[in-house]
Amino acid sequence: MKASANHKKDKTSTMTGAIRQPASKRFCLKLLQGLVLPLFILVLWEFLSGLGWLNIYLIPPPSQIWDRLLTIAGNGELLRHIGASLYRVVCGFSLALCIALPLGFLLGLVPAVRGYLSPCLNFFQQVPGIAWFTMFILWLGIDEASKIAIIVYSAFFPIFLNTLHGIASTDPKLKEVAYTFGLSRWGLITRVYLPSAAPSVFVGMRLGLSFSWRSLVAAEMLGASRGIGYLIQEGREMAQPDLMLVGVLVIGLTGLSLDFIFRYLEKRFLPCQEKVDPHEVPTWQIS
Repeated sequence: MKASANHKKDKTSTMTGAIRQPASKRFCLKLLQGLVLPLFILVLWEFLSGLGWLNIYLIPPPSQIWDRLLTIAGNGELLRHIGASLYRVVCGFSLALCIALPLGFLLGLVPAVRGYLSPCLNFFQQVPGIAWFTMFILWLGIDEASKIAIIVYSAFFPIFLNTLHGIASTDPKLKEVAYTFGLSRWGLITRVYLPSAAPSVFVGMRLGLSFSWRSLVAAEMLGASRGIGYLIQEGREMAQPDLMLVGVLVIGLTGLSLDFIFRYLEKRFLPCQEKVDPHEVPTWQIS
């Protein structure tokens, strides 16, 4: 019996290893597939620059951009700009969550309220956040408050609309079962509506974070003394395209890292939920 148990244990561990190994191979393969095109573009870019086919004063080669990146990273300038931008995003995105999530749940749970709020919300949804930036500066000043307000405005609608969609599209059969078992209103919310809407809410949070990141960089380019957007603006004023491209690179990598963190959290907290296809999620006007 002991030998049989050991045999089963070895078999189980072998099967587990067999399952994990393909997963790691798939991840590496997916990573390599994603790096093929960027590496090809960088190599071709550097090669054409070396041949003199590209104007290096307008389009600096990747090696020059890399050297500039190492320079500003070494003197701490890059870290200060990234820290300033992340601080604004964290503050604005947190405020947007505090406003959009309760409002999305309210309109999802109480359809009668939608008729009063939908026209106004639909109007503001069509106006990009950057269009309000000058007014926010007039009302809130040139400091951090105006930039955080832009982030809140830009992140609000993706979070709100996805939360509303997740609550409103809850399967009626689940609600009937909950009523059959005598769940209270609070139990219905926590055990039916929340699990059903969670995937859609996470998609809205990812979209909201992406929108807030892009609107922040645009706001920093118009009026700021720190931040990644200011870094690009500084490169433009000093006629340094390598610095501008460093800012673009940092924007993309930082945004990619933030999205990766949210995807990891989604898989961690919703391991058994059906994956929401992002192509089926409606797109909204990018702020």
